[in-house]
Amino acid sequence: MPQSLSLTLAHLVFSTKDRMPFLTPDIRADLHAYLATVARHGDGECYRVGGVADHVHLAVRLSRTVSIADLISELKTSSSKWLKDRSPALSKFAWQRGYASFSIGPRDLDAVVAYIDGQEEHHRTRTFQDEYRNFLRQYGIEFDERYVWD
Repeated sequence: MPQSLSLTLAHLVFSTKDRMPFLTPDIRADLHAYLATVARHGDGECYRVGGVADHVHLAVRLSRTVSIADLISELKTSSSKWLKDRSPALSKFAWQRGYASFSIGPRDLDAVVAYIDGQEEHHRTRTFQDEYRNFLRQYGIEFDERYVWD
């Protein structure tokens, strides 16, 4: 086969270190736009970025030449520097070390985008930790609570 073709959609989730509420409403829209731009690097696509003060969600199509780990590393490294450059109040900003990546089918993309759009409302009644645990269980991912949080 002379051509390599791929359609890999993912729902990515990661939080601030210790779930500190650094992502205030005044910075959030710009951060989400920045993350979307980074996610589009290398022929990928970003359908949505959203979140609240302590974490972000992205719905992305991965480039066939970029791994999920490499994309997440680039998202976190570049956005951390970008945030610290924006304001002295963010000088201690850091993302958590880990992340979650969930595969989604093309038919589920609209539902994931709607879920990301509803983050503000959703987190009025549920913490990030509860949301994260629910996703891990939903996708059948075994985890040890001692190693999930930082």
